[in-house]
Order: sequence, then structure tokens, then C-alpha cells
Amino acid sequence: MKTKSIRNRLNHALDGNTVIEPVYLVYDSFVVNRKIDWQSLFDLGLGRINHTSLVDIERPHLKITEIVSYDGEHKKTEVQWITDIGELHECSVDGWKREYPIKTSSDYKIMQRAFEDVRFIPTNKYFDESEQTLGGSGITLGHLGKTNDQCFFRTPFQGVQIEFVGLEQFSMDIAIELPELMELLEMMNEQMLEAFRCVTKTKAIHIKLWENLSIEIMGPELFRKYQVPMYDKIIKILDGAGKKLHVHCDGKLQLIANDIQKLGFDGIDSLTPSPEGDITIAEARQLWPEKFLWMHPSLTWDTLTDTELINNILQMVRDANTRFCFQISEEVPPDWKRTIPLILKTLNEYSQCDHS
Repeated sequence: MKTKSIRNRLNHALDGNTVIEPVYLVYDSFVVNRKIDWQSLFDLGLGRINHTSLVDIERPHLKITEIVSYDGEHKKTEVQWITDIGELHECSVDGWKREYPIKTSSDYKIMQRAFEDVRFIPTNKYFDESEQTLGGSGITLGHLGKTNDQCFFRTPFQGVQIEFVGLEQFSMDIAIELPELMELLEMMNEQMLEAFRCVTKTKAIHIKLWENLSIEIMGPELFRKYQVPMYDKIIKILDGAGKKLHVHCDGKLQLIANDIQKLGFDGIDSLTPSPEGDITIAEARQLWPEKFLWMHPSLTWDTLTDTELINNILQMVRDANTRFCFQISEEVPPDWKRTIPLILKTLNEYSQCDHS
């Protein structure tokens, strides 16, 4: 018997069943930040993935001030991190970092002070609000921190690199194991584990880590040295409470494919075919037979003909077979008026076929 709501269809897939009614979902951030006629797409059957914090975070030694300004359509955000031992400044334009808060070794000390004595308080408030809003139209994934406080969205190794330091400076500092960096990472790692212990007290089953993992940036050696032990500790905490961990891995993963196979991730989020990624869906299913595949069609497919796009989508369905869905998670397709309705129509027609 076919299920009805998007939520039920997705849960059917998450539970490990063969997918006969594939769902296509969009990140809540795009719904909020892209001026698109989303309602027309929801009416066609597009679902929604909401992300909400499962913890409130108190940082007693930090005050943050934020100034927002506009240059035409471009939004500039300047943030000041204020502690009793110094201040840090960062700047972003349209959400993209232009200046990182950590620029020198002494800045690591200021950031460490900002996180000292941090306190995590488990909460179902945001999760409940999201679930009530969504109804049967999608799913809520839990994470650590609110949208404007992303310090624990990622594991500290990833978060410090992406949010605080930037790739170039971080690469030099981690290569020499700069003491100030290592001390910050050690402290934040322990704090993240405490945050996940708090998560076990909440209603959410499915938890997201926004790793933005693409191995050509980190390299397999650093991944195995710093990330794998952290993932093992997180998964041990969550497994004991029946929670599932989904990790955002949107880039090239071939070099650590076997490592991922051994890790207890329940799902690989934003898995993208070539050219963004380097693992096909067929390879992913063979490598990771039990993992849920949150599949993101390549944005380059917008240039394909209708027939070519339909064939690619159906091939992904056949190759994944169980435990999968489609999602808009990296960016809204440029030709969305054509491609999103076409994908929804293709999946709907697939659902109407006899798969017995």
C-alpha cells in the first residue's frame, strides 16, 4: 500500500525499505533566502527539510555585536567578538566570509576565552515548533546551535577552519600543530561531546553535522588523525540513545570512501554526482549499502535536455534503490522553473508504476 504524505514516504525510506515513492526536498535556508515561488513547487509535491537547534548555548565570557548594512542588493555583516581579554572582528558579504575572526596565534587565545565555561541546555522548543509547521510536508533534522550561532554546527576541526580561520591560515597552523590551535580544538571537542550528550535528552531522532566535507581540502591523513576519532565518540553517544547521525559530505569522497564505510554514519547528506563529487550513486550504494543517501542532482544538469535529465534522475533512483531521497541542498538549480517541476513529475510518474 502506498503511503501519502511526504513525511511518511521519507520515513518509509529512512526505515530501510525499497523506495517506490521517492521524495524531493529543499533546505529551509533556501526557502527563506531565495526569492522563488516556493508555494507553486510545494503544490507540485516538493517537500521541505527544516533544521533546528536541539540545545541552547550559554557562553558567559562572550558578547557578540553585529552590524548589517546593504550595498545595493548585497548584504554586509560585521561581527565583533568581545571578551575580557580581547576582541575579534569578522565580516561577510551575502553569507560568504570576507574576513575571519582569527588572524594571529594570539587570536586563538581570545577565541578560547570566548568558549570557556560554555553551557549546553537541551531543548525541544525549536524542534516542536518546526514539526508543527511542517505537518506531513517534510522532516525536521536537529543540529547544535541556532542559525546565527553556528559554532557547533560542525565538528571543531571543520568549524574552526571554515568559520574562524579560513583554509589558508588553518592549513599552515595545523601543519605545525600550532599550540594555540591545538588547545582550542581540544577544548571544543570535549564541549561538542557534552552537547551531544544533551541531544540524547531531546525528541529528535535524526541529527545533522554540517561538515561540508570534501577530502581534497583536508586530505585523508588529517581526516583519519583528527576526524575519525571524533566521529567514533559522537556515534557512540548517539547510538546508545537510538539517535541517527547524518553528515553533510557534498564534495569528493573517493579517497576516504572505505573510511566512511566503517564509520557509523546513518546518512550521507548532499551526496552529489560528478563533477562536484567523484562517487556515482551506484558506487555509493555498493560502498555504503546500509547508509541513507540524501542525493543532490548535479547543478550542471540544468543544461541537459528534458530527456537527458529524466534519464539521469531515474538512473539515480535505480542505483540507490533503498534508503534515499532527492534534495536541493547546495544551491537552487539556475533553471529551476523547468528542472524542479520536471524532476517532481518524473518521480511522481515513477511512483505510479507497478514495481512488483
